[in-house]
Amino acid sequence: MPCRRAARKPSPPGASPPPRTRRSTAPRWSSASTEPLTRLGGGESRSGVTDGSVSAVFPTVREVLALDPVRHFAPRVVAGDAGLDRPVRWVHVAEVPDIATLLGGGELVLTTGIGLPGDDAGLRAFIGDLADVGVSGLVVELGRRYVSGVPRVMVAAAERRGLPLVELRRATPFVRITEAVHALIVDAQLTELRATEEIHQRFNDLSVEGADAAEVIRQAAELSGCPVVLENLSRQVLGYDPAGESAELLLDSWEQHSRRIRPTGRTAYDPDNGWLVTAVGARGQDWGRLLLRWPASGDVPGARSSDPAVGPPTRLTILIERAASTLALGRLIRRDAEGLERQIHRTLLTALLDHSRPVDEVALRAKALGVVLDRRHLVGVMVRHRVEDPVGESGPEAGQARLRDLSEAVGQALREAKLTALTSAVDDNSVGALLALTDPAAEDRALSAFAGALRRVRLDSAASRAASGGDMPRSTAGTESSAAPFAVDVHRNAAPGAVIVAAGSGVGSLREARRSLIEARQIAEAARRDRRDLPIFRLPHVGLAGLLHLLRDEPRLQTFVERELGALLEYDARHPREQLLDTLRAYLEQGRNKTAGAAAAHLSRPAFYERLARIARILDVDLDSVEASLSLHVALLALEAVRTP
Repeated sequence: MPCRRAARKPSPPGASPPPRTRRSTAPRWSSASTEPLTRLGGGESRSGVTDGSVSAVFPTVREVLALDPVRHFAPRVVAGDAGLDRPVRWVHVAEVPDIATLLGGGELVLTTGIGLPGDDAGLRAFIGDLADVGVSGLVVELGRRYVSGVPRVMVAAAERRGLPLVELRRATPFVRITEAVHALIVDAQLTELRATEEIHQRFNDLSVEGADAAEVIRQAAELSGCPVVLENLSRQVLGYDPAGESAELLLDSWEQHSRRIRPTGRTAYDPDNGWLVTAVGARGQDWGRLLLRWPASGDVPGARSSDPAVGPPTRLTILIERAASTLALGRLIRRDAEGLERQIHRTLLTALLDHSRPVDEVALRAKALGVVLDRRHLVGVMVRHRVEDPVGESGPEAGQARLRDLSEAVGQALREAKLTALTSAVDDNSVGALLALTDPAAEDRALSAFAGALRRVRLDSAASRAASGGDMPRSTAGTESSAAPFAVDVHRNAAPGAVIVAAGSGVGSLREARRSLIEARQIAEAARRDRRDLPIFRLPHVGLAGLLHLLRDEPRLQTFVERELGALLEYDARHPREQLLDTLRAYLEQGRNKTAGAAAAHLSRPAFYERLARIARILDVDLDSVEASLSLHVALLALEAVRTP
């Protein structure tokens, strides 16, 4: 879909010169902006965009004829009406028949006709030469050579070539016309320079601020008023801004459409598909393309099939190149951080968890990235380390490195298991994944395949690091005596028991995916206190202890614990050698079997019975009551959950 454009109209008689702003809604650089310039002449511009066209920043023949200094001399178009929207790059006064050899195209030629050929063949050749070189039009003053009108042969030749031919029926000082038109052109060029300076300043600011790819793309679309798409080398969309157009239409079958866009240079315009394209990368390593939709020649006002191709204005070429440079620089700066694809995965997963983006937009962006979420069976998965800060790995840098390694392992495991998913770190401790399955019946099989692949990936990674000594503590690296035990420790930490894989309930729509992801996160958190080494934790594995662990920050649960056990906790605080709480725990964990409880507490039965009686008095409860014992047991489990970070 082409960029939004506003049609131009000639000024009425007596009106001031036409405004230079050619677009009603874009580009959005300043209130005095005009359509950008494009250099005339053959060949290619500095950016590789094919020239041979003039931009709509210049006044057209129609607008020149509407200027007061021109209207004063009673202009009349006698041929070439269809070419009146041709841009006028310059005004040239000529009185010689071979003037075409001195022109470059885009000029409006003024003449009195005194030097033109006197024969019909010469006049036809004169008109043909002007049309061949690409002049915008020919204006002839009547009165000196031609009195009542220009020769019919000139009119016929100009009409046949589509060249605007204009008579001035009053004596005309050409200097008044040239001054008026050149003032318009110079003013437009100054505005163009100001707009180009603003482009450079805007993207310099974005580079300094470390703006992310989404902001760079948004700024490029805002400045140009055109849809902008960033893709990787596999033609998957990394980011886009439709500039007010339909995102669905813009991204529909994007990969197939993108592969038809084949520019001829690093920065080039594909007129067949209407896209301005530039490579994105640095140091000889391109990693994507930035594309800006610009209307093909048929959409440009005044363009004719016989005219040279009207390419995008130079300003847009500068803009897309500066945007690409900003993206490449940002990627270099964040080289050690997660890749751009992973950033987008994280953005989409976070959007599902915190409702920061509409579900339809998440589905659309994920599809453009190659992850189809619509009409899929979705399963939320969370992977986290069982121990947050292992011995010898303290500090934020170590934590970030462990999380990054885990995120890479999860991504590789998904690829090995041939599963489609959004995946990235979702907080400081967890890596999330949203599996998209075509068959709901394959849920258990897919989760088992993922867990097995993750185990293999982590074991292989740990073994390679141990063999190279790359993860050795600095104090022990390089010594054989310390290397061997460290290698064993790495393998132990790489075992599946060192991480928890939790999966939520499968859901049938993206709108329910948040529930599955949150459930998986809660299961992973609760499973930290579970001593079992399960390949995958699901909701039935959590149990009462896991539920209480999830509710440990709930004030009502803490109030319940204080109400049930507060008196006993205060007693133990005053008598630290007795610790009656442990006696109560042994009694309840042994199913209220006093003999087994005494053995578990390493006490004689009389001493154990005496302690139970003391506990009953302190708490004012009947320990033989099933209901009272159940309440105390839940309170004990809740106390452990509250005390466990």
